[in-house]
Amino acid sequence: MTNKIINFENKSFTEKEFITLFDSIYEHSSWVIINIIKNKSSIPEKLEDLKLKMKEQVEKSSDESKLKLLRSHPELGIKKNKLSSLTKSSQKEQKSAGLDQCSEEEYKNIKLLNKKYREKFDFPFIIAVKGLTRVDVINAMNTRINNNYQEEFLTALKEVHKIAKIRFDTLII
Repeated sequence: MTNKIINFENKSFTEKEFITLFDSIYEHSSWVIINIIKNKSSIPEKLEDLKLKMKEQVEKSSDESKLKLLRSHPELGIKKNKLSSLTKSSQKEQKSAGLDQCSEEEYKNIKLLNKKYREKFDFPFIIAVKGLTRVDVINAMNTRINNNYQEEFLTALKEVHKIAKIRFDTLII
């Protein structure tokens, strides 16, 4: 990484600052933004263009990279006292759906569903929780656990892109 300056949204960033600003868009997957800035001639200057470019970067990546991206997401329904293990974005998102307010029975149900889901698909259940309640999330888990692997892999990726869009929309530059 060089100290090259990147002009974006009428501001100047070093490469490191630029990576730091966008590396949380796709959970623990800074490779997405790093791959974009490798080709310095194609760095977008506008947020909307970068959104598309990052999504394209994920879509054109190998299934192995996509799986690594899916596996980098946390499980849903983490107990309140364990929320600090999540990224700030994930904490806010889970709280917005009330997942930090689950009853003991709901926690047990989500924990069991997470376990079954991970055993079946080998990645965590992923859903963009904005606008959902914890009941909506539990219902989606109960439904999607019946999907086949390919169907769920594609669904999880769509959800990852929804999460990225939400994170872009709340980003302050």
